[in-house]
Amino acid sequence: MGALSHIRVLDLSRVLAGPWCAQNLADLGADVIKVERPGAGDDTRHWGPPFAKNPQGKETDESAYFICINRNKRSITIDIAKPEGQDIIRKLAIESDVVIENYKVGGLLKYGLDYESLKRLKPDLVYCSITGFGQTGPFAHRPGYDFIVQGMGGFMSVTGEADDFEGASPQKAGVAFADIFTGMYASSAILAAIIHRDHTGEGQRIDMALLDTQVAVMANVGSAYLTSNELPKRWGNASATIVPYQTFPTSDGWMIVAAGNDSQYRHFVTVGGEAHLADNPLYVSNPLRVQHRKQLVPLLEAMTRKKTKADWITSLEKANVPCGPINNMKEVFENPQVIARNLQINVPHPTVGDMKLLASPMKLSKTPTEVRMAPPTLGQHTNEILHDRLNLDDEAITQLRKQGVI
Repeated sequence: MGALSHIRVLDLSRVLAGPWCAQNLADLGADVIKVERPGAGDDTRHWGPPFAKNPQGKETDESAYFICINRNKRSITIDIAKPEGQDIIRKLAIESDVVIENYKVGGLLKYGLDYESLKRLKPDLVYCSITGFGQTGPFAHRPGYDFIVQGMGGFMSVTGEADDFEGASPQKAGVAFADIFTGMYASSAILAAIIHRDHTGEGQRIDMALLDTQVAVMANVGSAYLTSNELPKRWGNASATIVPYQTFPTSDGWMIVAAGNDSQYRHFVTVGGEAHLADNPLYVSNPLRVQHRKQLVPLLEAMTRKKTKADWITSLEKANVPCGPINNMKEVFENPQVIARNLQINVPHPTVGDMKLLASPMKLSKTPTEVRMAPPTLGQHTNEILHDRLNLDDEAITQLRKQGVI
């Protein structure tokens, strides 16, 4: 029994931020109903390749993108443009603790599925809206896209090759950084709202925005600007304040060395057979190494190219120098620590068979997360939910199908 096994969530969201939030709650035990469009479903169902293959090696309709954000949920197909579909949503909302949606601002008002409308039916409802720019402000009605928000929120201004590197340009993150962080913050906000409801009986509206989140997670970079009023630079894979604290080439790949103090630096160059670099008066302290990084780093790169990545990491770990490989995904899932932490799991799926999933990283000793269900096929649980939650009989469900409501 998960910590949230008593919580019911109605997930009206699609794509990434909302579904990521709902999956976090589902992993913690919540009963999550995912509402999808009849015949089409969540947009991410079609975002591929790759698509998962069945036991015979043939591609299914299950995209890797959809798979990664929709485990532990039940799927129901409802056309919310139809009055009968809106009525089903209202009834499901009344039976739920939480509603999550990521429609454009005001997008659900015309259907009577906005917060104020549902609040009148269920005053203690926790209603979480996720948009690009929030419910207020001059940009509120703009559509929100992770890539654009990474740029607007300052992240790309400090990400990419160093400013003085030839051809340097800003870069986005390799994953949808703003979307995922917004989903994480949203799940925390929902949990706080549930605790408040349990103490007071009051529900509330949660207003989450990708831009707000992106600005907030700039963390020390944002704080540095507010403190100094100086624009932070791009440093690529290096640090503005520590040297050596960056990637280095080896004879067969790349590694990371994070020598945070003078002792670690000395061990690093000693392992590399260049101990004299620790005694050089230009490099004896971190402030001096930062000052003379342009002279030092090429010397260190020439040193690191002399050994393989594995040799370096083995030697540096023995010398207590913080280091690590830059793994591709194959190497990630072959890593003994990743294996020991059970970060890849296999679950049965109706069309794929044995489906490989990423596990939740949340490790709770008393209420551990659990994968109870693989990501659902489109509308897989429609009949089950209408029977169990709304007490509709087979005849009523058949009629709804004929009308195109479900």
